[in-house]
Amino acid sequence: MSNIIASRIGANLLRRFAGLDRIISPTVRYSAFSSKTEDVAKNETGLSLTDSCVKHLKKFSSDEEFLRISVEGGGCSGFSYRFELDKEKGEDDLIFSRDGVSVVTDVDSFELIKGSKIDYEIELIKSAFRVVGNPQSTVNCSCGVSFSVDL
Repeated sequence: MSNIIASRIGANLLRRFAGLDRIISPTVRYSAFSSKTEDVAKNETGLSLTDSCVKHLKKFSSDEEFLRISVEGGGCSGFSYRFELDKEKGEDDLIFSRDGVSVVTDVDSFELIKGSKIDYEIELIKSAFRVVGNPQSTVNCSCGVSFSVDL
């Protein structure tokens, strides 16, 4: 399974560098779940949303928007988290909901962040959504955006 994740992330990087990110779709897919989308917020190995995350997601998003979290190759530690507001769900997306807001991730990214908390942290120089306490990461960058795993 880790080879599949690494292959997909590698393919994503090649497409980005080639400028074809919006044209070519990934060819490697992995799904450990029976349905196309699932609400796994109550799953112990899922993602949990903090009070701060819920509060700020309600503040920043419209009713039809959700926070998408994906993991990409890059950053100073090997992988990096990407956060964006989105309105379209993919067939391999997993949905984590709490108090009327949702966080969505694809199954490949989920393998690298499962068991984590999604938080919104306010600091003097920036405020942002963050993945906190990722049990899959072995090394974290001090910026909190990049991490590495043992594949």
